[in-house]
This record gives sequence, structure tokens and C-alpha cells, in this order.
Amino acid sequence: MASKLTTCFLCWNLTAFNCNHRNAAAPVVRFPFPPASCKMRHRALSSQNKKQQQIKKAQPSTPNPNQQDDSELNTPSSAGNAGSSVPNLNTEDDDDDDDDSDAVDNTMALVNIDGVEQAEKSVSSGQLEDLLGMIRDAEKNILLLNQSRVRTLEDLEKILAEKEALQREISVLEMRVAETDAWMKVATQEKIHVEQLEGQLEKLRDELTHKGSSAEGRNAEFQDLQNGDLSDAYHISHIDHIHSLTEELNSLREENGTLKNAIESLKTQRDEVKNNDERLVVLEKERSSLESALKELESKLSTSEEDVSELSTLRVECKGLWDKVENLQFLLDTATKQADQAIIALQQNQDLQKKVDKLEASLEEANIYKLSSEKLQKYSQLMQQKINLLEDRLQKSDEEISSYIQMYQQSVKEFQDTLDTLKVESRGKEVDEPVEDMPWEFWSQLLLLIDGWALENKISVDDAKLLREKVWKRDKRIRDVYMACKEQSEHEVITAFLGLTSSVTSPGLYVIHIAAEMAPVAKVGGLGDVVSGLGKALQKKGHLVEIVLPKYDCIQYDRIRDFRVLDVVIESYFDGQLFKNKIWVGTIEGLPVYFIEPQHPDKFFWRGNFYGEHDDFRRFSYFSRAALEFLLHAGKKPDIIHCHDWQTAFIAPLYWDIYVPKGLNSARICFTCHNFEYQGSAAASELESCGLHSHHLNRPDRMQDNSAHDRVNSVKGGIVFSNIVTTVSPTYAQEVRTAEGGHGLHSTLSVHSKKFFGILNGIDTDTWNPATDSFLEVQYNANDLQGKAENKEALRRSLGLSSSDVRRPLVGCITRLVPQKGVHLIRHAIYLTLEMGGQFVLLGSSPVSHIQREFEGIANHFQNHDHIRLILKYDESLSHAIYAASDMFIIPSIFEPCGLTQMIAMRYGAIPIVRKTGGLNDSVFDVDDDAIPSQFRNGFTFLNANEEGLSDALVRALDLYMNNPESWKQLVQKDMNIDFSWESSAAQYVELYLRATSRARALKQA
Repeated sequence: MASKLTTCFLCWNLTAFNCNHRNAAAPVVRFPFPPASCKMRHRALSSQNKKQQQIKKAQPSTPNPNQQDDSELNTPSSAGNAGSSVPNLNTEDDDDDDDDSDAVDNTMALVNIDGVEQAEKSVSSGQLEDLLGMIRDAEKNILLLNQSRVRTLEDLEKILAEKEALQREISVLEMRVAETDAWMKVATQEKIHVEQLEGQLEKLRDELTHKGSSAEGRNAEFQDLQNGDLSDAYHISHIDHIHSLTEELNSLREENGTLKNAIESLKTQRDEVKNNDERLVVLEKERSSLESALKELESKLSTSEEDVSELSTLRVECKGLWDKVENLQFLLDTATKQADQAIIALQQNQDLQKKVDKLEASLEEANIYKLSSEKLQKYSQLMQQKINLLEDRLQKSDEEISSYIQMYQQSVKEFQDTLDTLKVESRGKEVDEPVEDMPWEFWSQLLLLIDGWALENKISVDDAKLLREKVWKRDKRIRDVYMACKEQSEHEVITAFLGLTSSVTSPGLYVIHIAAEMAPVAKVGGLGDVVSGLGKALQKKGHLVEIVLPKYDCIQYDRIRDFRVLDVVIESYFDGQLFKNKIWVGTIEGLPVYFIEPQHPDKFFWRGNFYGEHDDFRRFSYFSRAALEFLLHAGKKPDIIHCHDWQTAFIAPLYWDIYVPKGLNSARICFTCHNFEYQGSAAASELESCGLHSHHLNRPDRMQDNSAHDRVNSVKGGIVFSNIVTTVSPTYAQEVRTAEGGHGLHSTLSVHSKKFFGILNGIDTDTWNPATDSFLEVQYNANDLQGKAENKEALRRSLGLSSSDVRRPLVGCITRLVPQKGVHLIRHAIYLTLEMGGQFVLLGSSPVSHIQREFEGIANHFQNHDHIRLILKYDESLSHAIYAASDMFIIPSIFEPCGLTQMIAMRYGAIPIVRKTGGLNDSVFDVDDDAIPSQFRNGFTFLNANEEGLSDALVRALDLYMNNPESWKQLVQKDMNIDFSWESSAAQYVELYLRATSRARALKQA
């Protein structure tokens, strides 16, 4: 709360005066009460003091207190006590201001004119002098206070000026850090000065308080004067003096108010000074921070100066080194020139040496010639004699030669006759011999062309059969006719072909494969590889092979040549009605292929997937019925219909129950199950859709599922109704006859064991050939393994693996991540390979969600690792690159019907590490197994499906690779030379085909 000065009007209490003249009228003493004045000096103040100047302008100017009118005072004989009062200069709170205002108001209001008159009469001349003295003292004090205020304002102006200077200096403190201390000293002195001013202010307050107490006493006396009997004290003429006194007191009151405001402004300025103190503290902190920053800059500057000095030293050294390098370069150039001159001189010396050697040889020859000249003379005489004898003999020989010429002419004539005879005979043989210079795609196109004519009723079924047999034999005449007529109209071509029809003898078997897959256009697993590989192998052996597939929407159509739709529609039965089917034809790697496109509202093969639909049983039972309907309408008479897996196992019961009675009866049925884990089981009523009778087939000896009597099993139907049943390896054929391996069909296989065989699959050696593989960075073979090392380096670069150690082993794995493949062992192999100092690459994905997530986690963990990379998808080109780059391949299957991975790996020089099961046991033999002949040992095997077994085999492989490079190289070369082609496997199938067809012919003849 700002304090303010309160001016109290002084009242004289005259009750203390005693008047002894009770009955006499007292003479009235009239004295003028001079007005008190306080002349203020005008001075120019700062902008902050304009308010004070305005206040002073509002104050009335008062005369000098020293100029007074002293009037004579006539006082009565009786003496009285006089009371005096002075203005009270006091600082109080706002709560006291109201009381002061009331006192002033009370003081301002005179009681009555009678009281004034009495006061004038009662006041003596001494009392007036005392009162005037007190007023003068008060004016002096006020003057001193004003002077002090002026000095204080001047000091404040100085402080503000210094503060402004400080603010200007702050902006350049970073450049004038050295001057900060001086300014701080000045600010400290000013602070001391302000504290002194505050002390002076406190003293002034004490003095004003003291004077205020005396003024209160006088105020009491004046109150007594008002309350006393004044009627007889003064005369009425003194009223004017009282009014003047009242005016003087009012002016004093106003002056006191002005002083109070001035003091308040001083307090405000003091607060500002205190704020300046706080700012000075902030400036002190900033100064200290700037000093610390300056010290840091100085330390950095000293460090940089040291670095500059070191840099200068290094520059000097570098200059010296450059001089030395230039000298060395000069010396090197000089030495190079000298060396060149020395080489030239050496070459000249060598040339001279050669010339010397020649001269020496010539000299020796000359010496020898000189020594033998005499012998030559003798020799020439002997030669002359021999020449004479030769002339005689020459004459005789001319006669003999003439006789020989005559004999030769006769022999030439006989040879020409014989040659003409041979040409005639060869022309006759050329007609019957097969043409070898045309690719299989050519003959497949001719076959599809003839079948299209037959289906479109442009030629008869018998003519189509005869023409098909000519194509089958690769007859030269049909080739020549087609080449001559291919630019003509279709009618002219058909006419020319019909002119070739004659009875022919079939050169081999007619085999039709009906399957759900075929590599490379529709491949999910090994089934597709078997269909295409076995088909091409049979074709090379001279057998007629055709393939029937569903027309999926996800087929790789760009891999099909001459793909077109036939102008024919085949109707097939399903769900109690007939549905139309389009027939498409094309060639795939030289094999003729027919594609069946159902016109069914359920769009069976327009799902974007090969398998995995909820109605797979219906989809493939429909396809099996439509495929047989196509064979019937096309008039085909195959020797063997070969169906594969549960998807086309329906062929066997459909063929015997429905199509043999319709006339499609020339074939024997061969059924191959590639994996007995997938059996195509469904409710028995589902068979009715494709036209089979469930009550007839849902029996234990036919298609009834062995584990559920209300369901049928497609694979079981294939086993029961087929003439030949095969699986994909001998060991797997033994395993599925057990309860564990047969998945419920072991008893059925035991009943039909006489027609059940295990034939190891082969691989397509044309597709999987490192010497011609277009997917590889560098082609190579067993005799040139440098290309394999370059492919390894290329794969490392492609996958971001480390190439710092070229000898670091690379372990590959390409598989479907399903429990059958031993995913827990694959996971173990990844970490064990890393622990043993190798690299690991995995390519594959999983249809099982939790397995896929697990391996995605491993892949993310090793995402940027130098030695591990997991690619969780299938990539055909990348698979070729991994086979070529890998040093070894891991195949830890829990069970494996055949497996082509180990064969492809060995073909590319990657040593297999496998578990002894199924086809793996039939194709990989441990290098440390002494019971196996050394020429058959080709990999590393383990028996138990646990981490210990895998660790043993993998550690042995890595140890051989790292510690015995020469033995490893020999093992790689041996594996690459093993024949895993379809040649021997196809021969076994042909043997089974012939046995079945021979038995069928014998039954017909009987």
C-alpha cells in the first residue's frame, strides 16, 4: 500500500487560558495572521518526473516565509498559557486515511463565529509568535524535504541513464566481456548510493513522526480554545486574521498532499531501483555464463592453435614427403629407363649370342664338310652306278603300272555299280525309318491337329487313328506332306493327309496322363515335375504321350506354345445334368497337352488357386468325368491311362463303371500316389455328383474310408480299381505298408500288394543342368567348378551376405515349411550353421499360419545379418541360383515319399544332408558308411528326427568342407556326375505298362 502524507488542520484549544476580568470587557487585540508560503524552485526534470511537475503547477504560489507582517498585540494583564501546533507529516496506511480526512473536515469547519472571536481575544502576542515560529520551522522542513527530493530525483536520473547504458552494453557483451567488470563496479556503487538514500528517507520519516506528535499536542490546545469560552477573548475584528490563518493552513495541507505524492513516486522509483538490482543479478549470471563461454572459446582457440601448429608441422612434413616422392619418382623413372636400356641390351646380347651360335654351327658344318668332301666324291661315283640300275628298273616298272591302271579302271566300274545299288536300297529304307531331325514340338502339333480334325468330325475316327500312328512313328512321308501343304487351305491339307492312310504297325505304347499339375505351367509340388519329366522320357523312348489338365485361371500361359481353343464342345454329366466344356490345346516342352475348361456356374477352376478350396472334392471329380468324356468323344484308344494322386484317382472307378461299357475300353489304368498323407476323403453322397453310385462303392473292399464308414476315400478307390499302383520310391512303398506311414491305407495296400510298386522318381536333366541353366550368373560343370564359386559370390551380393571369406561354407534349403519337412530341425540348422561359422539361405513359405509367423520372426531377426537370409516365398529363378551357390543342402524331412531336392542339389554340386527316410534313403548314402560301396557314397545322413542327429551330420559335413578341401572337391564332382534322369525310372514304368497290356491282350484272346 502506498503511503500518503496527511495534513492535519491545527486547532487551538484556548480553554487553558484563565481570564481574571470577569466583568470587564476585554480589549480586542487584532493581529494579521500572515499566510505561510513555501516557494518551490522550478527545474527541468526527466520524463519520469513530469507528473510531479504537473502537481507543482497546480499548487498556489506562497510568499517567502521570512517576509512577515508583525502587528502590535495588546494583551490583558492576566497571563495565560499559549498552545501552538505544526503540520503533521506522517505516512499511514489506507485505513488511517479515512480518519485523517474526517479530522481535516472537522478542523476545516469552524465551530462558530463566537468561538473565533473568543480565540482572538484570548491569544496573546507571545503565543502568536510561537505559532508563527512553528509555521516557519515547518516551511523550512518542507523546503529541506523538497531539496532532498530534487537530489533524489537527480540521482534517479543518473541511475536510469546508467541502466540505459547497461542495456546498450548488453547487446555487445560478447565483444566487450572485459568491460563488464567495470560496469558491475559502477552498478554496485550506485546500489550503495541508493541504500544511503533509503537510509535518509527512513530518517525523514522518523523526523516527520516526531513532529506529528507535537502537532497533535497543539491540536489539542486548539481544541481547548474552541471548547472554551471565547465570547470575551477577542474582538470581532480579528475574524479576518483567523480566515487568513485558515487559508495558510489549507495551503500547508495542500503542500503536504503534494509531498505525500512525491514520496509515493520516490517509493515507486525505489521499487524500480530494486528491480534494477534484480536485473543486475541476472546480468551478473549472464556475465558469468559469458565468462564460462569465453573460457571455452579460449580453450578451443588454444586447441585450434595447437592443431594449426600441428597442421603447419604436417604441411612441412608433407611438403618434405612430396619432395622425397618426386625424388623417388625421378629415381624410379631413371631406373625404369635404365632397366629398359638393360632389357634392350640384353635382347641385343641374346641376338648376338644366337648369331654366334649359328656361326659356330656353320663353322662346325664347314669343318665336317671339308673332312667329308673326299668321301663325297667316292659316294657320287657309287650313286652314278645306282642311277643306272634305277633307270633299268624304272623302265620295267612303267610296264607294270600300265597293267595296274587297267585293273583299277575295272575296279572303279564295279564300285560304281555297287554304289548305285546301295542308293536304291537306301531310298527304300528312308521311307520306313523315323525322322530324327524334327523337334518333338513338331510331332505334338501334328498330333493335336489330327485330334482336332477328328473332334470336329472333319476326318473319321479310323483315319485319325492311322494318321496318329504315322505321327507316332515320325513317318517321313507325313512330315513331307505337311511341310509341302502347310501354306494351303485346311481342306487341301486334310486331303493330302488322307492320301497317306494305310495300315501301319504301332511302334510303342500310347499313354495319356490325367493330372492336376504339370511343370512348369501348373506346379505346386513334385507331382508337376513327375508328369512332365516322365512324359518327356517316355516320348524319347518312342511312345506316344499326351497330357490332360484342368484349365486353371492361374496357369502360366506364356509357357504354352500354339495355345488355342478347338471348335468343339464336350458335354459331361454332373449333379444330374450335362454341362458344356471347352477344349484347349497346346504344347509344353514338346508334349501335347489338352486343357478342359468347364462351363459350370461354380467356376471350378477360376479361383486363383490350384488347391485349397472348400469344394475340391467336387472340382476334381467333375474334371475326372469330363476328361474321360473327352477321350471317348475324341475316339482315343490309349494303352495306358495314368492318373496321379487323389485329385484324379476318380478316373479308375469312373473308367470301369461308366466308360468301359460306352466303348472306351482299350486302356489299363495306372495310379500313382505321390503322398499318402493326402487322400481325398468326403461324405459318400458326394460321389453321386459325378455319376458314381455311393451305395455300390461305399463298401470296405471298394472306396469306403477305413476310418469312417460313412465316407469314401478317393485314393483307396484308385488303389482298388487300378491295374497298376505305384508310389515314388521303394523305401516309401515299404513305409506306407505300416500303420504309421499308410495313414489308414496300410491294410488296403497289403491286400493289393501284388500290383503295388515303388519306383524312384527322376529329374528333368534338361531343365536342371548347370551347364546350360539360363538363370545362373555363370554356367559350369563337374570339370569346371570355378563357375560354382562365381555363382556363390553372385548370390551373396544379391542377398546382401558377407563375402569377406570366400571359403565360408554356404548351406541352402528350399522347401515348403510344413511339419512333414521337419521345420524344427530347419530352425536348429540355421543357428547351428551360424555357430559353426557358415552361412544359411532359406527359400520357401508355409501354408500353416503359426509356422509362417515363426519364420517371419526369424527372418526379421536376421534381416540385416551378414550370414543368414530367409526368403519366405517361392521364386523359380532364385531357386536355381541357390542350388548353384550352395556348398551343401539340408533336407531333414520327417517323412519324404521321394524328394527331388536332393537330386537337383547333387546335380548342381551341393552335397545333401538328409534324414534316412523315403526317397532320401534311396538316393543319398553317407560318406562315412563303410557298409556302402565307396562309389555310391554321396552325402551325409542321420536316422533319428531330432537335433542331435541333424547336428552330427551337419558338423561332419562342415568339418570335411573346412579341413579337407580336396576330398570335398572330389565328392562334389562325383555327385554332379550321378545320373538322376528319368531314363531308368521311365524304363521301369514301361515294363509295368507292357506287363499290364500283355495281360489284357491275353485275357481278350482267351
